[in-house]
Amino acid sequence: MKGTQLGEFEELVLLIVGVLYPEAYGLSIREEIINQTKRKVAIGAVHSALSRLEEKGFLESNLADATHERGGRRKRLFTITAEGKRALEKNHELRNSLFSQIPDVALKLARVVSF
Repeated sequence: MKGTQLGEFEELVLLIVGVLYPEAYGLSIREEIINQTKRKVAIGAVHSALSRLEEKGFLESNLADATHERGGRRKRLFTITAEGKRALEKNHELRNSLFSQIPDVALKLARVVSF
């Protein structure tokens, strides 16, 4: 297994794979990222992240049956592995822990101060 750290975009892709289960494939992942985040995402960036996540052991993929609407081509469907679940849980716990350590006064100041 390669590295075990999740980059911000990799974490987003991994979360979206979970959201779309059992129909998470490249194009549906891209569309869901755009819908959820309102940011532009190239399909190549999604495919690169999916490949990295598979290399790290956080995702696995299988080819679905061919369909007429895809001209007989098969979709590569992605699912989260146990290792991927652990990585998401670890990131979630870290973020929550850090957020809970921010003093209330720091968050109040953040709302008042504007640049």
